[in-house]
Amino acid sequence: MTQLYALGLGIGTQNAKGEWLEVFYALPVLNPTEASARAIANIVGYTEGNQATALTNNQASEIAQALTIAGDSAQAEIAKALANSKRPLVATLLATDTNPASVPEGYLKLHLLSHRLVKPHNTVLAGIFGVLPNVAWTNQGAIDVNELPARQLQARLNGEELEVSCVDKFPKMTNYVVPKGVRVAHTARVRLGAYLGEGTTIMHEGFVNFNAGTEGPAMIEGRISAGVFVGAGSDLGGGSSTMGTLSGGGNIVISVGKESLIGANAGIGIPLGDRCKVESGLYITAGTKVVVLDDAGSEVKTVKARELAGVSDLVFRRNSITGRVEVVTNKSALQLNTALHKN
Repeated sequence: MTQLYALGLGIGTQNAKGEWLEVFYALPVLNPTEASARAIANIVGYTEGNQATALTNNQASEIAQALTIAGDSAQAEIAKALANSKRPLVATLLATDTNPASVPEGYLKLHLLSHRLVKPHNTVLAGIFGVLPNVAWTNQGAIDVNELPARQLQARLNGEELEVSCVDKFPKMTNYVVPKGVRVAHTARVRLGAYLGEGTTIMHEGFVNFNAGTEGPAMIEGRISAGVFVGAGSDLGGGSSTMGTLSGGGNIVISVGKESLIGANAGIGIPLGDRCKVESGLYITAGTKVVVLDDAGSEVKTVKARELAGVSDLVFRRNSITGRVEVVTNKSALQLNTALHKN
């Protein structure tokens, strides 16, 4: 058997047609050992390619024994627990890092991100929107949207109330994994597939999309859109925004460097370098005309903001008298409030 890209033993939810709605992987694995991969592959009949195979409880028990023999005690414990499940089980084995073609494959890749096994942009997620179904996320678990009315009626007949927290393709990250050393004030605002580095704090108005996140530590009170990665020691102020590739950024990968600050209600549509600041209320897009000033405050030239993409040690500000956008050298590195960011 060739080296696998990833594998996961999962438990999930299916609709009345037997179609997967979501999958939980307690211990996803990136680049598993050949012994572990073979222990699972032999039992599920895996030969090659990317494959998600439904498991019976007996197969899960057999996998637990095979993994124990293979020396993978951690995965063996997971398989042993799954053997007692009353919910649908699946073994997902990915030979290559290609577009996810099924719900179990898509969820495995989202788990790899939130478990910090891969960073944003380091696993292929193209086409995932077409693979994942819209799901009603409720206090009774994931429900097919088309089956929701019947479930709501049945709940009322049982004297219960079925609470629908949201209808979305992506669930809350914290219902699947809570990474070590993070604080998340409003869990509904962080999607599965977010990468939160240790030391990250997401405040109530902060938002982190899938395939995006923070290297950590970071204080996030603004929006981290899909595809955006924030460097260590950076701050996103309240109401601030980063333009993702799903919201007009095109093929430009927006990122924030280390020890940078985006002020309250500010935003960026270009990558920021290290130790940069964007003044509160200022939104910079790639086409924004920016006046470059020297250390004496004299005008050097006017450029489009895209020409400053990724440049470190810059402060972007709006002149309160003329209204023009200016950029100067950042002479003082941003130092975050260590007490505030301590987890």
